Amino acid sequence: MSSPTRSGPDRCPGALRVHAAADGGLARVRLPGGRLTGPQFEALADAARALGDGALELTSRANVQIRGLADGAEEELAARLSAGGLLPSAGHERVRNIAASVLTGRDALGFLDVRPLVAELDAELCADPGLAELSGRFLFTVDDGRGDVAALRGDIGLLAVGADAMALLLAGADSGVRVAPGEAAALALEVARDFLRVRTAEWRVAELAPGALRVPGERGEPVRVPAAPRRVPLGRIPQRDGRTALSGLVPLGRLDPAPLRGAAEVIVTPWRGVVIPDLTDVPHFQGLVTAPASGWEGLTSCAGRPGCAASLTDVRADAARTRASAGAGLPAHWSGCDRRCGRPPGRHVAVVATPDGYEVRLGDEVRARSRDLTATAAAVATTRRSE
Repeated sequence: MSSPTRSGPDRCPGALRVHAAADGGLARVRLPGGRLTGPQFEALADAARALGDGALELTSRANVQIRGLADGAEEELAARLSAGGLLPSAGHERVRNIAASVLTGRDALGFLDVRPLVAELDAELCADPGLAELSGRFLFTVDDGRGDVAALRGDIGLLAVGADAMALLLAGADSGVRVAPGEAAALALEVARDFLRVRTAEWRVAELAPGALRVPGERGEPVRVPAAPRRVPLGRIPQRDGRTALSGLVPLGRLDPAPLRGAAEVIVTPWRGVVIPDLTDVPHFQGLVTAPASGWEGLTSCAGRPGCAASLTDVRADAARTRASAGAGLPAHWSGCDRRCGRPPGRHVAVVATPDGYEVRLGDEVRARSRDLTATAAAVATTRRSE
């Protein structure tokens, strides 16, 4: 049986289709592979300062949001993004959702460097007018074999199973189809076209009936796709070329871009962090959490009040206030309402605001209900350690 389909139009925000939030317009800028050159990062930072609230908000798909936009700011934002090379196709800007292995080609992990494949996939996606009809939630993943982004359960995924072969994943499961890296982008986009041919009201591959997609190609023994992402460790990471990458969390995904100005490249990660690669000297970047046991690991939230009118409370403040006592273990996501926007893929603890306080959930099970924030934090800690 297929998953429930969506009703109504796809309202997923983009850089040109701005969402009207309680704190102003919200624009989402897609970053294939999460990569930003130094000038591109500066362009985003300048746009956020001049047009928004000054911060860059990181998403669970390694994209960036700018909040607090005034009415009519879309035109100037589009001009700034275009000048910075961040808007190669206005028609495709919401569908350039491509998550890729963060340190591919730089460290000792992975079977191959998938950066050229990401660039090819993005370019060919933007070259096909028909593919602009994909949903803004449709996700491609390109994993070099280390298992960091395959676990995001993208609609169409490519997972390296050797230096010369990639597995085609559909809704996070191995289809059995194998393809050479040089043919992988073409196959992924052909499957995306087939999705558009067979869908009715569905936005995601997981919503189709089993077997609805025609997938040509040679088959191999199915591989197990990781259930949880292999995240980049915090701190200094040695690169193969002798240089260093610095990995840091951004607390609750809200980044002050000023300390990162001047970096030659910034890679946004799907777990709301950044990696600064290719460093010979490793400076301190204020605002980045680069050491373990900070209390921020695995802790995320939606925007909450005052940014979202649907939120019942300021969940960011509550999550930050209780982080020291909220424990470690499973990821924990704080939400201001039952929509649970921005929640991580896979198993996690959901801390959901209700009119009567917070509910702490694990899957479909409610583990605790409380109006008291201290009691809620204790329930979160216990539930995070439960597995």
